[in-house]
Amino acid sequence: MSKLILVTGATGYVGGRLVPRLLAQGYSVRVLVRHPERVAQHPWRDQVEIVAGDAEDEGTVSKALEGVSAAFYLIHAIGSSGDFEKIERDTAHIFAKAAKNQGVSRIIYLGGLQNDEKLSAHLRSRAEVGEILLKSGVPTIAFGAAVIIGSGSLSFEMLRYITERLPAMITPRWVRTRIQPIAIRDVLRYLTEAIEIPKEINRSFDIGGPDVLTYEQMMQGYAKVAGLRRRIILPINILSPKLSSRWVGLVTPVPAHIARPLVDSLKSEVICVEDDIKKFIPDPPEGLLSFEQAVELALQRVKQANVTSRWSSASVDGAPSDPLPTDPDWAGGSLYTDDRVAIANATAESLWEVIEGVGGENGWYSFPLAWETRGLIDRIFGGPGLRRGRRNPKNLLVGEIVDFWRVEECQRGKLLRLRAEMKMPGLAWLDLEVRQDENGEVEYHQHATYHPKGLLGHLYWFSVWPFHGFVFGSMVRNITAAAKKLDKQKANQAAS
Repeated sequence: MSKLILVTGATGYVGGRLVPRLLAQGYSVRVLVRHPERVAQHPWRDQVEIVAGDAEDEGTVSKALEGVSAAFYLIHAIGSSGDFEKIERDTAHIFAKAAKNQGVSRIIYLGGLQNDEKLSAHLRSRAEVGEILLKSGVPTIAFGAAVIIGSGSLSFEMLRYITERLPAMITPRWVRTRIQPIAIRDVLRYLTEAIEIPKEINRSFDIGGPDVLTYEQMMQGYAKVAGLRRRIILPINILSPKLSSRWVGLVTPVPAHIARPLVDSLKSEVICVEDDIKKFIPDPPEGLLSFEQAVELALQRVKQANVTSRWSSASVDGAPSDPLPTDPDWAGGSLYTDDRVAIANATAESLWEVIEGVGGENGWYSFPLAWETRGLIDRIFGGPGLRRGRRNPKNLLVGEIVDFWRVEECQRGKLLRLRAEMKMPGLAWLDLEVRQDENGEVEYHQHATYHPKGLLGHLYWFSVWPFHGFVFGSMVRNITAAAKKLDKQKANQAAS
């Protein structure tokens, strides 16, 4: 019989990525969640036992820990209203007492690094929670980590947005603070392998990647991996944490009340002072991931041109650096979309025939002058424009060219996905799809996706956005009208 493991915070960033790894290693998993409906978005929802309730309720926590061998404490109150330090303290005491009473063999906790005398309230609270669990009477491993690098990580998303959106910036002096970031892949490895650390070990461990960098160096490193120009950064001493968090809230979609504790923590140097964990969990043969390697993995899904709206197709079977559907709306980087749906009033076969025939001599079913102008602009800037046309006016294959697009996916009768090869400061896709609604009506779905590169990429989107209503809107109307017309032609041919 496999060990039963409890994961708290399973709908959070680390917990949501930890559960599938535990399942893959053969453990039975139970999750304690306040909102069980959020678990429904995970592919592993049917493989775990779900206990719904609040971690501040003693009865619920005791029930969740019954029969558990090891428990992961991944709860935090960052961004909560009220005294979050008291909330975290009280919740940790409840959990520690229940774990002791239920005979749990191991608690594993992930907190923050703390090697600075003047800790922020956030780091101070993280340290206090660790101490409470270490004194619980249950053997505890309390990991301390700094910035975790992976798509969806709060710290990483803040870094991503600031770097991508500001080619030049005046920053607070905390950008010179030293930090030892760690990849989410390596964090998950430490967490899962900690289950088998001998039970007599009850202590904290520092964990970090191989690089010690300032926040400024991290921004420059991100820019390098993302293919952005080197950022111009001028630190000054007058921005307080409160003003800094408002600045972050203005520049990024990360809410200011969530950014505030993190910004405040950036005043403290967070680097490992010991590496004793290596005695129990040696580095993998290939070594821990460097900062740039971790960023590369976090950006890989975009670089591989495999994105959908809000990254909702990200799979837990992929790299832990990938985004998940349950990550906050602001996670995963900027992604602009234009979605349109219409009843085709035509057969699925005719609609697909029109879709597969777009471009080239058939055109794009909306404002030819607008498309020709965009093609001309593209050629002026060194792009292919519309001059490439297409190989066959009726059929398409993956990899083929369609004007300034390339066929990335072609599911015959269902989906045509085109990736833009025009010159622009970002990446763009256009999905043309045939679907049926619950009543059996044939629907035409049109989904444009744009991932901007740097500030210029954002400005580009907003400069062309006013024209989308005309171009994309008329495209929907004309494609469905063409499909309906094709149906009539087929009917007339059959009747004659």
